[in-house]
Amino acid sequence: MGQDHLSPSVSGGAGGQAEWRRRLEALARRAEALPVRRDDLDVAVAGIGGPDAGDAELLAALREAVLARLGGYGAPETALAAALDELPKGPAGEATLEAVGNCARFVAEAFALPAADAAAFARRAVEAERQRRAERRSAARVARETRAEEERRLEAWEASLIGAGAVPALLGCTGAEAERWIRAGRLPIARRVAIREGGRTVRGPQFDPAVLEGLRASLPEWRKAEAGSPSPAPREAQAEPQGATNAAVARVAGLDRYAAHFVTARALNRRIIACLGPTNSGKTYFGLTRLAEAETGLALGPLRLLAHEYREALEARGVPTALSTGEERILAPGSRHTAATVEMCPFRTPVDVAVIDEAQMLADPERGPAWTAAIMGVPARTVIVLGAPDAAPMIGRIAGLCGDPLEEVRLERMGPLVAAADPVPLDDIGRGDAVIAFSRREVFELRSALLRRGRSVAVVYGALGPTVRRAEARRFREGEAEVLVATDAIGMGLNIGPLRRVVFSALTKWDGQQDRPLTVQEIKQIGGRAGRFGGAHAEGIVAVLEGGGDPAAIAHALAAGPAAPGDLRPPVAPDADIVAAVAAEIGTESLFGTLRRIERSVLRRDDPNYRLGDLSTQIAIAAAVDGVREFSLLDRWTYAMCPVDERDEGIERLAGWAVEHALGRTVAPPRAGHLPPPGRASQEALQMAERVHRRLVAWRWMALRFPEVFRDIDGALAESGRLNEWIEAVLATRPSGRVLALAGVEAMEAGGASRGHSRRRQFGRREGSARKA
Repeated sequence: MGQDHLSPSVSGGAGGQAEWRRRLEALARRAEALPVRRDDLDVAVAGIGGPDAGDAELLAALREAVLARLGGYGAPETALAAALDELPKGPAGEATLEAVGNCARFVAEAFALPAADAAAFARRAVEAERQRRAERRSAARVARETRAEEERRLEAWEASLIGAGAVPALLGCTGAEAERWIRAGRLPIARRVAIREGGRTVRGPQFDPAVLEGLRASLPEWRKAEAGSPSPAPREAQAEPQGATNAAVARVAGLDRYAAHFVTARALNRRIIACLGPTNSGKTYFGLTRLAEAETGLALGPLRLLAHEYREALEARGVPTALSTGEERILAPGSRHTAATVEMCPFRTPVDVAVIDEAQMLADPERGPAWTAAIMGVPARTVIVLGAPDAAPMIGRIAGLCGDPLEEVRLERMGPLVAAADPVPLDDIGRGDAVIAFSRREVFELRSALLRRGRSVAVVYGALGPTVRRAEARRFREGEAEVLVATDAIGMGLNIGPLRRVVFSALTKWDGQQDRPLTVQEIKQIGGRAGRFGGAHAEGIVAVLEGGGDPAAIAHALAAGPAAPGDLRPPVAPDADIVAAVAAEIGTESLFGTLRRIERSVLRRDDPNYRLGDLSTQIAIAAAVDGVREFSLLDRWTYAMCPVDERDEGIERLAGWAVEHALGRTVAPPRAGHLPPPGRASQEALQMAERVHRRLVAWRWMALRFPEVFRDIDGALAESGRLNEWIEAVLATRPSGRVLALAGVEAMEAGGASRGHSRRRQFGRREGSARKA
């Protein structure tokens, strides 16, 4: 027997296991009815006993691993739903119905169903899958047809637009008259496009001919007004041309008058207090103190985790506080205060004081509109906005648009923050240090390297749920872990306790499109977590790992003053009322068509006050659910607002839920099935648990809005709790052997293989220099 068929003990440990794993992967691809997950391969490898394992023994071990996992789902129907997701897909993007039947029989075997029951279970599974596919294909076909029709409508409207040069001929006026009326705003501009003029590119206006035709009767009055006769009524008072013209759609949407959209807030005598300062300057203490003193109040932050922390801080001061996040509600009897995520801001119930944290998020292209809406629309008599000094200009712009008086409170950091003069070798990382990486993969590479050096390590990264993040932060805070390895997720207020030093693994990060240098604000925000006023580490140190960049860049960033965003216009996005109004104006029931019209034509690119936020995710979901005609437009809009992980086929899964919903069926919560003991968990098992947890977040979000369809909230909460406990246990376990080994790690972050390769290369250089040292 060749060397590659020997057991790990004979062939060199990890090398033999890796060869068995490769052979198992090939066998799994050929066994098309076997619903194999990557973590099943690890369980199978661990169960192979002989040094001369052949294909039959390998396949038997793999079958046993899958059977054991499926049995952990508790019921055949639940196991089958998970198994069908894991079946290998054919050229058409789905498994054959024959494979579905065989898979169902395999599930029946996992639950030891009698032969007759197993055959009936398989028949029902095949028929249900055939019907489900027909329903989803029908919905997808309607969605495609709707999208194509809406695109044609939009293209036809855009093709009908004319440039300024064609206006005189259309209206029967002179060129000078047309220019005057355009400058005076009498001729509404439909949009601006790039044109060549005098050897340079400028944004020239285009006009809707239908709108201009409707204004022809007004020309004599305009000419009289220009000759000295009484002025005609303002443009808004004139008859609006019929049809879904861009001017009419823009007027209905009102995004250029966004502040007026928040009627309750505009009716109050509000004042805004901007409390601005660097990390560790006492901003949160300032805000929560004012909030605790108020009769009624609201605390808004970027994360569910922070909403929990606000609630706990207020309750510790004797203030009963409710909680409201996208997927969770906690009522507090007699409470007149609420802690919430910023997207859950209530706009119709006045309170005395509202605190809105992390205002620098206004510059974020996707979530920034939520901060604009909260600051403009929160119905509070006193609005306390907390953030970095960089946010000051945008907060000032918003206060001016709202007509609210603005007071600024500037806080300084409590305790010095200094840049280390030299890079830090990995061997020198010790108790009280936080090492900052920029991908999940690098977090685990660093964790593994530090564990090999005898350090105990806690980790925090974006894929972890808030419960696990807090548990890992507690382990570090209470000294159970010497070192914290985290992504930039720790820059958003997580209570991690005193840090001696923040060490960046690199001074560049992947932003979804390219590797770019960290911004001054990112270095300050993350590095500022070092040090703690009155604590063990009063002075905070910010450094970079050896091989990760020039320490002078950190010193420069820490010394730099506030830098305003390049575009000070606050980002805005439509809400349900605006979506409904625009759809009615353009005469469509298509959510995709409505959002595309909003994206393309409702808010001018050169609007002086506002800019449109990123609607790409909502548009992608709209395109997927538009075929579910049983839904109202606003039901589809609710689906479009659901937080999904697009890398985990989240939009496709959401569209499948929509079909089940429309047909009157319930949607069961996602489940992970059997989980290996934490001490034997592989990277693949951990990643799968994280993915299922994120799916549960989306499911629970939907359950709060459609409880009659997403019914099993107790089951969802129990599964979330089980996954949290298991993930916590895995992260607290010191791995050995192949457990959490690097060989099976995949790049899970946006950017894929090229980004992971770049990070591995950088980390390899740092590891090499550390070993030489």
